[in-house]
Amino acid sequence: MAARQTWTVDRLHHALPHSASRQQLLADVNLTPIDELSAVLDRWVAAAEALQVAAPRIAAVRAQHTTASSGDTAVDHTADVLRDAGHRADRKPGRGAS
Repeated sequence: MAARQTWTVDRLHHALPHSASRQQLLADVNLTPIDELSAVLDRWVAAAEALQVAAPRIAAVRAQHTTASSGDTAVDHTADVLRDAGHRADRKPGRGAS
């Protein structure tokens, strides 16, 4: 198994594929109380690592659907990955990711 990479907030930010996720990461980092920040960042690391693991499958599915008919639609599972990693989109501003 490969060694776990060293994460920074900047690396997490770049690892997230959507601007809404990146904005949520920065909001969580800025609004979470210091004593809760480690747990919040651990959840974001888990989400980024899950997305990295899923990247080859996502690319393969996209490649299969490059010639999809106009009736086909792609499904974005980013929210599912973030949910599974413990991220809560419904958190109240100013409360961190608690």
